[in-house]
Amino acid sequence: MDASASAVPDAGLLLEIDREYREKARAGQLRRIAPRRMNPEGDAWLPVLNTRFGPWHFTALFSNTERAHELHRTSDWVVIYFSDSEGEDGQATVVTERRGALTGRRVVRGREPECARHYAASDPATPPRQATARALG
Repeated sequence: MDASASAVPDAGLLLEIDREYREKARAGQLRRIAPRRMNPEGDAWLPVLNTRFGPWHFTALFSNTERAHELHRTSDWVVIYFSDSEGEDGQATVVTERRGALTGRRVVRGREPECARHYAASDPATPPRQATARALG
């Protein structure tokens, strides 16, 4: 990987992938798979997005973990797997923040400060809660 490239996509890009995934999943525009875990009926209920941006390939899907099911977050928590042509890969989880200054906003878990900077730069005049209410309204 060249020195100018990042080993992980920036939070703004991950939030954009999350937005695209959730919109297309809600509209029924994504292929659905039958997860092996937490799916005793074997139903194909889990929408999957595969997309590219720049050097990155992304696969996004709702979290199907035991914890996501326990907390009823299977349609909120989005896991995004990413890889590039150089073999760099990883994953991120995007959730709706439930406390603090970013309450109601989508955040990349573990990268909340970067998400706060992203939101401040993209809509500096609107506080987080007002922007979320406007988006949901």
